Order: sequence, then C-alpha cells, then structure tokens
Amino acid sequence: MIKKVVGASLIGTTVEWYDFFLYGSAAALVFNKLFFPTADPLTGTLLAFTTYAIGFLARPLGGLVFGHFGDRLGRKKLLVLSLLLMGGATMLMGVLPTYASVGVLAPVLLTVLRLVQGFALGGEWGGAVLIVSEHGDPERRGFWASWPQAGVPCGNLLATAVLAVLAAVQSDADFLAWGWRIPFLLSGVLVVIGLWIRLSVSESPVFLAAQEKRSKEPVQEKAPALELLKHNWREVLIAMGARFAENVSYYVITAFILVYVVTGLGLSKSVGLNAVLVASAVHLVTIPVWGHLSDRFGRRPVYLVGTVGMGVWIFAFFALLDTKDPVLITLATTVGLVLHGAMYGPQAAFFSELFGTRVRYSGASVGYQLASIAAGALAPLIATALLQAYGSSVPIAIYVVVTCVITLVSVLFARETRGADLEERDRVGV
Repeated sequence: MIKKVVGASLIGTTVEWYDFFLYGSAAALVFNKLFFPTADPLTGTLLAFTTYAIGFLARPLGGLVFGHFGDRLGRKKLLVLSLLLMGGATMLMGVLPTYASVGVLAPVLLTVLRLVQGFALGGEWGGAVLIVSEHGDPERRGFWASWPQAGVPCGNLLATAVLAVLAAVQSDADFLAWGWRIPFLLSGVLVVIGLWIRLSVSESPVFLAAQEKRSKEPVQEKAPALELLKHNWREVLIAMGARFAENVSYYVITAFILVYVVTGLGLSKSVGLNAVLVASAVHLVTIPVWGHLSDRFGRRPVYLVGTVGMGVWIFAFFALLDTKDPVLITLATTVGLVLHGAMYGPQAAFFSELFGTRVRYSGASVGYQLASIAAGALAPLIATALLQAYGSSVPIAIYVVVTCVITLVSVLFARETRGADLEERDRVGV
C-alpha cells in the first residue's frame, strides 16, 4: 500500500509542479515579449516575474482553504481537486491571446490564471506529503515522504525537457509565435494520468482514526486554523523559517539562472535550460537519499548540512556561471540542487511531525506556503533587480546567504522529530 500511495503522490505532484515551473520558465523566456512587449528586456522580465510572484500570493490562501477541508474531510478528496484546478488553469494559458491581439487584457488574464495555479498548489503540497507520511512507518517516514518532494524536480525536469526540445527543433520566431503553447496544452494529458492514479489510493489511516475519535467527542472542536494559531504558532514560524534558504536558493538556481545566462552573460537560452535539465535529474535521485539519511541521523542534522552548504556554494555557483562554459554552468547548477535536496528531502517528514493530525494539513500547508511569499515569490524578482542595479552577482549571493542564516536559526530552534509516532502524539494530545 505504501508504494502505491507514494506513486500516486509522486505522479500528482509531478504534474502540478510541471504546470507551476512551466510558467516560471516561460516568464523568463517568452512572457516578457508576448505579454509585456513595450518594456526593455530586463524590465519586461521583471514584469513577467511579477505575475510569476503573484501565484505565490495565492498559495497561503490555498493552503488555508485546502488545509481546513483536508483536516475535516480527508486528504484524498482535496488532492483530486487541486490537480483539476492546476491542470485546467495551465491548459487555458496555452490558448491565451497575447498583448498584440487584445492589449492589456492579455496580462490580466494571465495573472488570473496564475492566481488559480497558486491557489491549487497551495493545497497540493500538504496533502501529498501528509497522505504518505500518515501511511508510512515512523522508522522510514523520511524516505517515503521524500518521494512526493521528488515530484518537484520531476516536474521541473519535464517542463525544462519539453522547452529544451522545442528550443532545439524550432526557430526562435516559431517558438515565440506558437511553440511555447505546446507545453501548456500537454498538461491536459498529464492531468488525466494523474487523476487515474490518484483516485485509486485509500484515505490516510491516521486521519481516519482521528476522524472516528472526533465523531465521539461531545464538544464540537474549533476550526483547524484557529486551533493552529492558538496552540501551534511556534511550529508554524519554525516551518516558515526553515523554508527560506531552501525556497530562495531553488528559484535562484532554476528560474533566475535563465535570466542570468541570457541577459547577463549573453548566452543562448539552451545553455541554462540544459543545465537545469541535467541538475534536475540528479536532484530527483538525491532527494530520497537525503530523506533516508534523515531517518538515520535526524531531520535537523541533514537539513543543516544543506543550509550551510548552500550558503558557501552560492558564491562558487555564480563564479562558475561567469566562466560561460556550459559544462561548468551545469556543474554549478547540479551541486546547488544536490545541496538544496539536503533541505528538501527531510522537509516533508519534518513538517508533518511538527503537528498533530487535527491540524497537520493546515499547519504544514500554512507554514510552507506563507514562507513562499517572502521567499520563493520574491527570489527571481529580487535577484533580477539586484542584477539590474549592480551588474554583479555578488549582491545576489549575499541575499541567498542571509536567507541561509534565517533557516539555520529556525532549524536550531526546532525539536528533533525523527521517529515520531503520529498516532501516539494524537493520543497524548501534543
């Protein structure tokens, strides 16, 4: 059963992150020309990344709404809904008119669909990692729960691969005219596959046990969000802080790199796409390895290895990019994502173990998604603005280091959760 649940969560998160990352890549490569054509290249990219960031604003709302109903109705129903919302919004992006056709209405429609994407993704992550965490045994929870996390590089790998193939077989003019629409329309096929697999899994046994206990209680409990704010605000803050370095570094390495190599270094977009493609493949393999290591050595030690390593490597990352050597650019991106995996691999189990079942979906989702606004949403914007203002990568590297310090402090304040018994925690009421 656990393998089936892991497979369903992985395929679902892969589809959702394919949709989400596809937008980020398109924002860096084509949206500035198609939806913001009156601006200079870097300003147009900033405007495109602004609509990219708006999707993050909807993620905490999605986490709150999906968390509330996921804690009340179950994980499975909400996971199906999130997949439908995300896939529908992405397909509609593939048929959007551009600025040349309808003027300012084009970026408005693009922004609305981006908000739907963000809302759906806000509910996806918590449900996907929780249904695996609550099916898995405590001794291997870090390993099993890390597989839905691997859906992130899977989705990015898929999105980048499709764009890289199109860039290789199409001229820039054809890609800009109609080729960019193909990856968005392909989302429909992926959603059908994801739904078929996701509908076949059973509900979390830990949730079902908590639901039965709840039904026998004479006093109606408060809404999960209210319980969360009253009893678990400290855990929410820890989750938010732990996300900062992980989230910022990821979007600098995978999204901003396309801006840096094209606009900053004057290289072909395929150099950045290929680097992210190779790095994402390695990232996919190493995330479960880091999850397994967190089962052996603890969530906090593994997380801290990634945090400190990223703070050091980010300077080497930009130095290698500045060589303009495609091999070294690929090496820089790959090592960066391996270190990111040390934070991302244990994260699913770590955040799941911070909260009780009654508020677990809400707590994990809200902590995870609130950080996304201040971290991932702004990372490409801040990095692009720093590049425009200083013409150097050093301020961008310092920015990443500051986020590493925030994460370091947050993880040090957290308790070690490895091996926690989720049902026992519910019985003792902590």
